[in-house]
Amino acid sequence: MHVGVKVPSITFHTRVRDESIGGDNPFRWQDMTSDDYFKGKRVVLFSLPGAFTPTCSTFQLPGYENNAGKFSDLGVDEIYCMAVNDSFVMNAWARGQKLENVKVIPDGAGEFTRQIGMLVDKSNIGFGARSWRYAAVVNDGVIEAWFEEPGREDNHGEDPYGVSSPETVLEWLEANA
Repeated sequence: MHVGVKVPSITFHTRVRDESIGGDNPFRWQDMTSDDYFKGKRVVLFSLPGAFTPTCSTFQLPGYENNAGKFSDLGVDEIYCMAVNDSFVMNAWARGQKLENVKVIPDGAGEFTRQIGMLVDKSNIGFGARSWRYAAVVNDGVIEAWFEEPGREDNHGEDPYGVSSPETVLEWLEANA
């Protein structure tokens, strides 16, 4: 479905640590573009309904973090986790998860997620607009492989997980090495 398609061209509003600011909150705004994240690299992008949520925090994000060496051995330059959350939330989650390998991308307004066709309404659980769970291998900004959880629809009663797992993506990379 998405294989061969270029990722949306978006500007992401991020907060980055800047020690020159000092104080308890030494962060500044820094805009990052799709090209900054994807151009000239082979990356794994995975997206999920929200930071701090159980499946995301217990299985999906730690699985990618803990398998970063295997991804690197298979030619992956970066691993990105995206959610329709702002940069403050994504950074706090990354700190709480003690991430060293996975980088977070805040899609605060859901624009990337909408343009890639994965924005769903999760108002049934009080979330509003969020990402359906998926993963992709992206090579120089073009989707090389796509892993979408089944049943994508607004207000889905469940949160399927498996197709976008790090194990599934690693199996694909190994088979296509």
